[in-house]
Amino acid sequence: MQERSIRLPDGGVVVDDSVDLDWSLGHFDPETWRRQGSRVDMATGGRGAVVFVATQFGEWAFRHYLRGGMVSRFFEDHYIWLGVQHARSVREWRLLKRLFEQGLPVPKPIAAAYRRHAASYTADLITRRIPGATPLARHLAEAALPDSAWRRLGACVRRFHDAGVCHADLTAHNLLLDHAGQPWLLDFDRGQIRAPGSWSRSNLDRLLRSLNKVSMQNAEIQFAPANWKSFLAGYDHSPA
Repeated sequence: MQERSIRLPDGGVVVDDSVDLDWSLGHFDPETWRRQGSRVDMATGGRGAVVFVATQFGEWAFRHYLRGGMVSRFFEDHYIWLGVQHARSVREWRLLKRLFEQGLPVPKPIAAAYRRHAASYTADLITRRIPGATPLARHLAEAALPDSAWRRLGACVRRFHDAGVCHADLTAHNLLLDHAGQPWLLDFDRGQIRAPGSWSRSNLDRLLRSLNKVSMQNAEIQFAPANWKSFLAGYDHSPA
């Protein structure tokens, strides 16, 4: 992939140069594509919503960055402007590009945008949709996963940790399984490449808390301590 940066009067974009499109900030609005006749679907997840658009370049996933916690009551989607290099969408796009080129199971990054608003900015990200992939939490609400699937999930997370990838929000919503049962990881906002350390255990603890939380929130979730043991067995021993 070749990165192309485009400065615009009210912001800018970073894109995959192989996509032959005369980019503008309007391309990050799914309604723009709907008006042009593209199919638009919505899937909820995380703090905001992901919108899927069937473009002439393939199916893309659109995400608008939203804040979490108490600050979101006052600044729902605005972040302090510290320069292009620090824009969250640009940082995530570049991290995804690095991971994608390493062959890790992440969505291919298409484009990142930032819109300037005086001392703040808003941000958007477009990635390629992973065909047939749904969140782990949704799978567990429909049926129990076999031991082999838990081991594959553990091995998948281990691949990222071995590559030094610290995921800032490793949850049952950001781990996905496709139709073939292969795991994927997405949402690398605030993700980092780090030297080996205790952060990897913190990532695993975060995932376990997420699995326990969705289990308490939904009685249909099929998750048991034995499943976590299988996950850890895959993390410790199995190739992804």
